[in-house]
Amino acid sequence: MDVRVGFHVSIAGGISNSVNNAKKLGCTAFQIFSRNPRGWAAKPLLREEVDSFKNRLCESGIEKTAVVVHMPYLPNLSGPPGELYERSVKTLIEEMQRCNLLGISYLVIHLGSHMGGGSNSGIDQLVNALTVASAGSKSENKVIVLLENNVGQKNSVGGTLEELRLILDRLDSSKQFGVCIDTCHLFASGYDLRTKEDVNIIFEKIKAIVGMKELKIVHLNDSKGGLGSNLDRHEHIGLGSIGVEGLTTFLNHRAIQALPIIMETPIDTTRGDEQNLRVVLDMIKK
Repeated sequence: MDVRVGFHVSIAGGISNSVNNAKKLGCTAFQIFSRNPRGWAAKPLLREEVDSFKNRLCESGIEKTAVVVHMPYLPNLSGPPGELYERSVKTLIEEMQRCNLLGISYLVIHLGSHMGGGSNSGIDQLVNALTVASAGSKSENKVIVLLENNVGQKNSVGGTLEELRLILDRLDSSKQFGVCIDTCHLFASGYDLRTKEDVNIIFEKIKAIVGMKELKIVHLNDSKGGLGSNLDRHEHIGLGSIGVEGLTTFLNHRAIQALPIIMETPIDTTRGDEQNLRVVLDMIKK
């Protein structure tokens, strides 16, 4: 199977433009926001725009199962009851509905913060949000919601593999939920990925604790922060604290070869997306 790899791309000017943006970069997978990620309001998806997106995707040669939507930044699905929590659940329902309209299989979510209420409280709130959203996004819902691991900062939910498994075990429909593993977040939360041996150990842990069948998407990012730094700062592939050996081993591991791989790397004077894609493709060849 050919590798499916790409980036988070812009939807500026209309959501269907994301397909063109991905193709220009040479992507065989891509991720988008379906709305402004830094606001609560969302413009409705018009039928013409939905049709245009689907048609362009069909013509692009990029598989439907290699396209991912990422939740906006403001919702906190693990927070205490109140207005912010209710808005967060409403946004999750809307995003699931938007994925269904667009025919996109995967929605990646940040799990949020318990805001000092304790891990158990945060997990209770998250499980409730996901359960309510599954029921509220209508029976034709086909999107799989993916829990993204985080860097383990204070009060966060989902910073360990054990916590991801605990959340999955609390959810009714295992078919509707899965996991997105982010390499920067994994490293920053204390899982070493710098050597071939380290990477093999991590995959054994993922297999034993979470289960490989739950892993649907990989976010491939190097890390500006050190091991266990709890710092959510992405770096260009091979230029950060994880480095070339670890990321090359990770990319070539049989456990992820069939999965879409999405980069969320910086765009600056050091490198752009095209350069990071070239680096990754070279790593895979090795």
